[in-house]
Amino acid sequence: MAEVIVITPVKNSLETTLDTARAIARSSVGVRHVIFNDFSTEETKVGLEQNKAEIGYELIHLEDHTDHPSPNYKLVLQMAQKMANEASLPLLVIESDVVVKPETIADLLSFQKSSIKSGLVGSVTVDENGIVNFPYLKFKGVKESVIDTSRSLSFCCTLFGTDFLKAYDFMGLDEAKDWYDTFISKKSIELGFKNHVLMNAPVWHRPHASRPWKQLKYSNPLKYYFLKFWKGMDKI
Repeated sequence: MAEVIVITPVKNSLETTLDTARAIARSSVGVRHVIFNDFSTEETKVGLEQNKAEIGYELIHLEDHTDHPSPNYKLVLQMAQKMANEASLPLLVIESDVVVKPETIADLLSFQKSSIKSGLVGSVTVDENGIVNFPYLKFKGVKESVIDTSRSLSFCCTLFGTDFLKAYDFMGLDEAKDWYDTFISKKSIELGFKNHVLMNAPVWHRPHASRPWKQLKYSNPLKYYFLKFWKGMDKI
């Protein structure tokens, strides 16, 4: 029986997504894993269909629910919150450039159950060598196993508590934004919840593998910031 609903938004990142899904399937606790395909190419769509039975995830094609162009993170969060609230389960976002360990989800759930007023609990992200990397570079060098933080959490691998999911309706998310990590992190604190990052439950993160255009930030920063500000991409 599932103890948590896990969601993975996907946009043209088939191989990393399948890595993510296989890792989730090896979790030590029961999960309901739902992949949201956000207008990927036909090749990605077919690949996701072909692997869902073998790996064991559900697949939702957002093209069947909206004609709004990608990214549709707001819709994904709204649909996922409805699933989680109806099932009275917490919600865990694991993005398609993240690989969890078999015990990761159990560790997140265990911490949240033992914490009073837990809103969001995130796993720190590391590279293939176990070194803290983007987007948690701000916590690099921290010695504590758990960080109680008012700073924004990334949704790379973040658990939303059931009480928080009932306290804040995602239907109120700003239409003008593309990503909601910062806003929802602040909303959790605003509503009296606590946010934590588990330094002792790291996950492997391949930054921006799920959104390849963002690699331009490093290879061609002028083009990246043109897309970000002039074209209005990546609004947070």
